[in-house]
Amino acid sequence: MRHAAGSFVLANDISNWRARLGMRCSGARGLRLRGISISVAARLAVVAAVSSLAGCMGMDGATRGGNGGDFASAAPVDPVQSQPLSAPQGAGQIGTGPVKVALVLPLTQGGGPSAVGTSLRNAAELALSEAGTSDVTLLVKDDQSTPDGARAAAQAAISDGAELIIGPLFSPNVRAVSQIASGANKPEIAFSTDATVAQPGVYLLSFLVETYVDRIVDFAVSKGKKSFAALIPGNDYGHIAQAEFQEEAARRGVRVMEIEHYTPQTVNAAVRKIAALGNQIDALFISDQAGAMPAMAQALTANGIDSHKVQILGTGLWNDARVLSLPALQGAWFAAPDNTGFSAFAARYRAKFNSDPARIATLSYDAVSLAIALAHRPGPDRFSAAVLTNHAGFNGADGVFRFRANGLNERGLAIMQINNGVAMQLVPAPQVLSASAT
Repeated sequence: MRHAAGSFVLANDISNWRARLGMRCSGARGLRLRGISISVAARLAVVAAVSSLAGCMGMDGATRGGNGGDFASAAPVDPVQSQPLSAPQGAGQIGTGPVKVALVLPLTQGGGPSAVGTSLRNAAELALSEAGTSDVTLLVKDDQSTPDGARAAAQAAISDGAELIIGPLFSPNVRAVSQIASGANKPEIAFSTDATVAQPGVYLLSFLVETYVDRIVDFAVSKGKKSFAALIPGNDYGHIAQAEFQEEAARRGVRVMEIEHYTPQTVNAAVRKIAALGNQIDALFISDQAGAMPAMAQALTANGIDSHKVQILGTGLWNDARVLSLPALQGAWFAAPDNTGFSAFAARYRAKFNSDPARIATLSYDAVSLAIALAHRPGPDRFSAAVLTNHAGFNGADGVFRFRANGLNERGLAIMQINNGVAMQLVPAPQVLSASAT
């Protein structure tokens, strides 16, 4: 929507925008676009145009999700977890607006219904219902959790007139869809956590390992930490975290005294080598996932590494009861989004669908909320690269974020400290992103 002068709605015009969208609920948070505040859904409406979430099912266990390429735990963990649903919602159409947006999801997997796919679809329906009056029709397509299925779904969506494709979830499927979407000059907002699938026109909404690493290293340096070591698991998540850790350390001019790699069988030996550094280090970065941290904590204790003498650093995957309860990690710092937005979303989801959402359901909810907001723009540029990569970014349930031209994203994250078995916020997430995009 535009004023007569042709400029976007300003932040102080939020009430007018809410009225135009037919908002029926109070307390909605805005979706920010260059000083714009576009209210999209009830309370925290645009909550998650960023939520975390991950590119897989959000469950710890395998390093990769579904059909490969995504980290199963690359989302912040919340007490509300996905639960099996009685039956998947099928492909079809939601809404009747003139602007068509495709939603490509894993509604089925291995021939059976997919609980996570159904949760993502339900979240999209919730976003549309909370928006009130909407210009959007969602074209829901099942990618069957396979690249071939994703390719066929994208082709069908383009044939049906989709201007934007939201999804899919798994990285091989994102690649398959991007081939179709780029050929048709249509943008894609995908949910994978595999940064290698990002490219101009293919934007990742998930929380990326790199974002966690940058934030926690920067914070540690700001608190005077100058000499680091790192413990890196021998998996894809660890390799990506290590590369970003080394780059960020170099940017901040801090010393990296030693990096030790390990497997579940060699964790104690790796920790022993770090412990031998003694007071040569004042910070220790550990990039493992929640399920592996109990064994790591045992090794830290056995080798005399005291979290009150050496500052232990981790990622948002540590916002998990399995990690927070470990005595060896009390006092540790990690970067993570605030789960307040997800909790509010989950309550509304339960009220509508009588089940708990998957943690990554906010990805679908917020992508659809973003599409609804942008659909009010007249003309063919509503989903253009210039709009989607707006430097001011957007505000979602898990904080402020923006898409970069290369398809990756930047997010505002809080700094958390593990204290007496809970994650306490040391520093709130920034309300706006810094002017210098990387």
